[in-house]
Amino acid sequence: MGVHTTVVFTDLHGSTAVFEALGNALATETVTQITTWVGEQCVQSGGRLVKTLGDGVLAMFADPQSAVNAVVEIQRAHSKRIMRSPAALRMPMRIGVASGDVEIVAGDCYGDAVNVASRLCDLCGPYQIWANEAALSAVSESPGMTFRILGPINIRGRAEPCTVYQIEWHEELASDFLTMQGDLDPAHAAGERDALGREIELTWLTTTKRFKSFELPVQLGRVRDADFVVNDPRVSRIHARLEWRNGSVVFVDASSYGSWVRFLGTTGSDVLLRREECVLHGKGELALGASFSDASVPTVSFNIL
Repeated sequence: MGVHTTVVFTDLHGSTAVFEALGNALATETVTQITTWVGEQCVQSGGRLVKTLGDGVLAMFADPQSAVNAVVEIQRAHSKRIMRSPAALRMPMRIGVASGDVEIVAGDCYGDAVNVASRLCDLCGPYQIWANEAALSAVSESPGMTFRILGPINIRGRAEPCTVYQIEWHEELASDFLTMQGDLDPAHAAGERDALGREIELTWLTTTKRFKSFELPVQLGRVRDADFVVNDPRVSRIHARLEWRNGSVVFVDASSYGSWVRFLGTTGSDVLLRREECVLHGKGELALGASFSDASVPTVSFNIL
């Protein structure tokens, strides 16, 4: 039976490293506690838990406002909880939200909204919430919550791009800039192109290179035969690579000391990656081998075009 609903997908980023650090038994217990808590929060907010998926949760909401309020509160509470954990054991959450028609079969749900929510969850970065336009069309921003348009993004399995927004949820950091971005016309803002880009431009000091999607993957590192050379002792020989996956540019850290990602025009925290990955969008900076707090860190600017 077809119903119109809002689908929520959550995923714990970095769980593989936690399994390696804690062992299967303890890591499974930790992940299960978190997914159980997420499911309970969805139900308490008026949603329905469809199922848990390893380190993820699939839920449905009849009311999109309830769904958005729920995922914002889940993200806020989970982020506070994991800050008390050692850095190596933190599993930040990624959340995808999409409204549309789904089919309910034997208690499970199928359809375009399920596919879109799942893909947005996969594509967004740690601590982020991405939603399709339909999920936010009847939803109001609240204090500390703003919607920032990312533009059309290609979703695997869909013929047409999907207009996507990022839900900013940091209460103390909401800004007029982000609110203004939410009012932009999607087609005009993105120039009718995939918002995650067809090219990426990298700049370090006086060096600027542009790579097209079909030229990826490319490697960033200290060695001379890297595709983009950053000659600094804190940078690993092959520090990271950029990959093209289903219409998005993915930064994959492969270094000894890690990488930090900062998105310009957002109020989220810097993303720390240690043998992990993150989708790049818009403009931002990559700190290689040390955090942005080190004024001398080699910093590569990126621009998704």
